[in-house]
Amino acid sequence: MQWVRDFTPQPERKRLYSQAIAITLAGNILLVAGKVLAAFLSGSVAIYADAANSISDVLYSLLMMLGLRVALKPPDLSHPQGHSRFEPLIGMVVTIAMASAGFEALRASIDRFFSGGRALEPGLPVLILLGSAAIKGGMYLVINRIATKVSSPSLRVTATDNLSDVLTSFAAIIGVLGSKYIHPLLDPAAGLAVAAWIFRAAFRGGRENLKYLTGEGASPELRRQIVQITESVPGVIKVHHLMTDYAGPKFVVDLNINVDGNITLTEAHSISDQIIEHLTALPEVDRAYVHIEPEETA
Repeated sequence: MQWVRDFTPQPERKRLYSQAIAITLAGNILLVAGKVLAAFLSGSVAIYADAANSISDVLYSLLMMLGLRVALKPPDLSHPQGHSRFEPLIGMVVTIAMASAGFEALRASIDRFFSGGRALEPGLPVLILLGSAAIKGGMYLVINRIATKVSSPSLRVTATDNLSDVLTSFAAIIGVLGSKYIHPLLDPAAGLAVAAWIFRAAFRGGRENLKYLTGEGASPELRRQIVQITESVPGVIKVHHLMTDYAGPKFVVDLNINVDGNITLTEAHSISDQIIEHLTALPEVDRAYVHIEPEETA
């Protein structure tokens, strides 16, 4: 059996994580201040819903900062497979925070809806929301690019949340303008739309991170690719057993192969090393274990 992996976090990976956390935390704190001011000045329940979402963003940013520091720790006696599962765990915390903001947005919107709504003055609140949408759009592009580079599920959820915040800000703008120029109930209606979008983003983020935490296996397409790569290595007769499961955001591959039983131990070891090198080059694979058996005993 072989394994290949230097679990010591790469400096570039740590730098990108730190950059993502700094951008997320600073951006969310700035937006909370702006949206709370806009909600106070306008009295808009749609803006209030958007502000509640941003407050939850600040809370999860702090949790993410702590959680990702743990996820980057190398293996130790307590976690011999590494600490990477802490990352999707933080992703789940993010989705819970998003869902909590969704419930608060829903509650406030329903209360305003049944009270009849009211006409709101646009002005500065709309300008603040437009600025918020622009900032969140930039944060989405940056965080999504970093998440792709480091294959980070928690950062992917964060990027998705940033994109949803752009849409919720525009929904709040529509609510404010609509309440002034069309009907007062358009403000709470926009608040309901904001709540619905937050719930949608939370559900999708939770579903993605849950598969990492529960050790879901690879797709049939990736399994076929792993078998094809392995059987293309000279000396491999066939793969007769393959198991994959998530250990954090990437897969651990465990496979049994058959080789000629008359080859030397050195040759068998070389075959194993080649397989591991090829498989760990796949972006979805974190590490691989190879068990070698002679063909005549299979």
